[in-house]
Amino acid sequence: MSVWLPGAPCTPRMCVRATASRTGVVRAVLRLTAVTALVLAGAVLSPLGGLIPAGAVRRWSRTVVRAAGVRVRVTGASAPAAGGLLLVANHISWLDVPLLAGVRPARMLAKAEIRRWPVAGALAARGGVLFIERDRLRALPATVERIAQVLRSGRAVAVFPEGSTWCGRAQGRFRRAVFQAALDAGARVQPVRIGYRDGGGAVSTAAAFVGDDSLLASLWRVASTRGLVAEVEVLPALAADVHPDRRALAEAAGAGVLDAPRERPSPLPAADRHGPRGPRPAVGGGRRRVVRGRTAARRQPAAAAIPGNAGTVAPG
Repeated sequence: MSVWLPGAPCTPRMCVRATASRTGVVRAVLRLTAVTALVLAGAVLSPLGGLIPAGAVRRWSRTVVRAAGVRVRVTGASAPAAGGLLLVANHISWLDVPLLAGVRPARMLAKAEIRRWPVAGALAARGGVLFIERDRLRALPATVERIAQVLRSGRAVAVFPEGSTWCGRAQGRFRRAVFQAALDAGARVQPVRIGYRDGGGAVSTAAAFVGDDSLLASLWRVASTRGLVAEVEVLPALAADVHPDRRALAEAAGAGVLDAPRERPSPLPAADRHGPRGPRPAVGGGRRRVVRGRTAARRQPAAAAIPGNAGTVAPG
């Protein structure tokens, strides 16, 4: 692993706080079963590609999240429905993928390691994921050009420019490289802010997929958490051509997503760090409009692009 690869200091032991409100084992299993069924159905239909209406894809993506027992709240304007669009968001969880697809269906940029994952790798490739070799700096220009080609074709590409998942109580910065593709293609950039809260409105790290966390552990933690809410704020789209370079464009996008006021996280007590019951939630505010849904079951995201806990984008 190269030293320039983006990374986050967040780890399950230090950052992920288990909620005190947990659902029963049977309900958690039902959630996992329902999400698995939805993902497999999406994989079967994925070869149809553009034949499936975007509205149906958005509804399906949000249904995956709700099946996991997570309510979805969406605020802000609608993303542009047509034309090349670079969707950029902060990165906390594998849930971020279907949440972004719920904003606008897009091809996902993901680390190449996901291609080797059992089942999920094949589903991701079949779903049109753009893979990036994060440890090969010389492969970066070719990846940027591939993204630009997709954008020029009028389609959307979804990227997590932090390059790594964070716990939701801390965050990184947007790497610049991927924004060059928007400049080259003359495409708009759509910033999206994602966050997770518990039923009482406090910032929750239960959905975080960080450090050496396993996908199975993260899936179970989400499925067994009660009252988890995903907040999605769609910020105004940015025109790439009004920014002089990729640094300025990345800073403009990051200013909306990463520079929002947040609670100041308090350090975890030692008992929470190492105790058998694991961590528990922090405190924070809340956000508004509800995209309806209820719980049922869960497992994993839409077009089978699961960015994972090592991030999705190259440096810049």
